Amino acid sequence: MRIEQITSAQNPKIKNLLLLQEKSKARREQGLFVVEGRRELEHCLEGGYEIKTVFFCPEIMSTEGLEALLSAGASALSFASAESSVSRPLTIEIPLELYKKVAYREGTEGIIAEVAYKSLTLEDLNLPENPLVVVLESVEKPGNLGAVLRSADAAGADAVLIGDPLTDLYNPNLIRSSIGAVFTVPTVAAPSAEIIAFLKARGIQILTAQLQDSSLYYDVDMRRGTAIVMGTESTGLTNQWREAADAHIRIPMLGRLDSLNVSVSAAILLFEAVRQRV
Repeated sequence: MRIEQITSAQNPKIKNLLLLQEKSKARREQGLFVVEGRRELEHCLEGGYEIKTVFFCPEIMSTEGLEALLSAGASALSFASAESSVSRPLTIEIPLELYKKVAYREGTEGIIAEVAYKSLTLEDLNLPENPLVVVLESVEKPGNLGAVLRSADAAGADAVLIGDPLTDLYNPNLIRSSIGAVFTVPTVAAPSAEIIAFLKARGIQILTAQLQDSSLYYDVDMRRGTAIVMGTESTGLTNQWREAADAHIRIPMLGRLDSLNVSVSAAILLFEAVRQRV
């Protein structure tokens, strides 16, 4: 394994790594995003993403551990893409002090990678019979989307669809908060009108989470193909989703406030679907 060494924060490769972490425009233009941490990178590789550049700190991660990780990832990508071989990423060794400057958080096993975009479309989804899907309209906070993705993964949801997105699906905060679930759950961003047409064409019922004109969530049959749709905590869902819905559902609130965090609501509704389907 050929390894390049960088010791200066002024190196152009280090500057570009920081740029990709901070700017969604740079990520879009270069078709690259940043993944930090061994666990997240393993999920990324399992999802068929290709690493272009990997930065590692030998004081934290050994070259043997890095080689094992990259070899497993290359094998998985070759299998997924039906190619006989996959080019190895550029491998860069950086010292501990420099790693601390570029790492988003502590405890990430000494590895950061630049990874190529792999954008799914609605038509790329291979949904099973009676799928369980989560739809988030105009989600803005990466942390909320990351938490919903974790719940979707735990509940075995078949996809997460983002209608009219206001956040970058490859935002480092999203990847971190999802602990890699963004790579394990098929996730597609598209205009809400296209998602509605996609769901209706496949006979997937649309259940919108809203307080007005709604039934208790556990009184609604979720055993058939189901899309659970939620809006932002501040404004809720727009009329196009309310009007497209097959049913409106709500979680009973017994306190003085009338709102739960969207990720908490998603977990409650997802696991009701799981309960009904067991």
